[in-house]
Amino acid sequence: MRRRAALIFVLFLAGACNSAGPPLAVSPTVAPASDVVAAPDAGDQPSFAERTGQPPALSLQELFHPTYVVPVNPDEIRTLLVTGDVMPGRAVNYYQTMRHDYLWPFRATAAYTKNADITYINLEAPLFAGCPVSPAASVTFCGDARSVNGLTYMGADVVNLANNHLNNYGAAGITATDQLLRQHGMQTSGLGPVAVINVRGLKFGFIGFNGVGVAIDRTALKAGIARARQLADVVVVQFHWGKEYERQPMTDPNVPTPDDPVTIAHLAIDWGADIVIGNHPHWYQGIEVYHGKLITYAHGNFVFDQMWSEQTREGVIGTYTFYGTKLVAASWRAVRIYDYGQPEFMNAKDNAIALTTMEAASDQLAKRLKEPTTFPIPALPKAPVCAPLHAPPPYGVGGSSVGECAPA
Repeated sequence: MRRRAALIFVLFLAGACNSAGPPLAVSPTVAPASDVVAAPDAGDQPSFAERTGQPPALSLQELFHPTYVVPVNPDEIRTLLVTGDVMPGRAVNYYQTMRHDYLWPFRATAAYTKNADITYINLEAPLFAGCPVSPAASVTFCGDARSVNGLTYMGADVVNLANNHLNNYGAAGITATDQLLRQHGMQTSGLGPVAVINVRGLKFGFIGFNGVGVAIDRTALKAGIARARQLADVVVVQFHWGKEYERQPMTDPNVPTPDDPVTIAHLAIDWGADIVIGNHPHWYQGIEVYHGKLITYAHGNFVFDQMWSEQTREGVIGTYTFYGTKLVAASWRAVRIYDYGQPEFMNAKDNAIALTTMEAASDQLAKRLKEPTTFPIPALPKAPVCAPLHAPPPYGVGGSSVGECAPA
């Protein structure tokens, strides 16, 4: 192009010199700027993480629709896995006893749950030798002492004991359970002392509080968080709270659960908690990002015998990924309970519906609290249709393919 332009210019000069008349005025043609320089493409720009080397601020959008790629750096990454309620009593205890298999409730999920740096569960029944074996509809829970082998098998590191069923067999049941768990290498939260787990030099501190049947002691909560902050780099607080069988966190004056979970969760964050874990409602609920910290209000059921509705047969296993002391990602896998006690991972379609339900519930809460939502906000899926009662082999007995829930 340059040679061509030069040649044209030379010929023009030659013509001008040989012409008797005055030279012609030539106006140069200038291409529009848009033809020369393309408009900036926002999608082609480096991300916040690439520009700064820091993960983006935590948000519902980033949690449910992540764009940040967590660096593969085992020196900085730690994972915390949390399940819904674990209740190895009543029908669960009956069927594992009939099978002579106390690992049975966890066989379909153990390979996954044991894979995190820390696995944290809520145990909603005392464990001791001589627990009555009966599937009867009692609300006095206990599990066989041999159930501890199932907890070991699924990789439990910390067991929360702050809930409304821990004291079903009094102080003796509490003491026996705490001692049994510790003998098998598990720490406990909810009895006062902070459970501290050191993961490659980073310390996680766990405390738990029950708010079902009693009000949460706010003075003890603030002091417990302060104590955990002295002992650990990351403070994890688990609560047993809220109204049962609801998608939104709320009080229940009938039980009672007198504390609003949102109020208590916000106080915990304000007082120094790094992540808040919730359980008890038996349905998984939405999440919240408050002051850059994650609040999970309920994970639903994990090992339980509530087969009378599809919602109570479902739960989510949350994996919370920390880069140093900062939570940078979260993911959830949905499970469905079969045969009165054994959770299995949902298929891809049902898992997607569960996560959409969780996202929609989170957006409903965010709108109520005037906080940022995801975009676009998904519609809340319809109530799920009941799945077959029996799991397929190898862990289930097969058989029923009728999508009906068991009677209450």
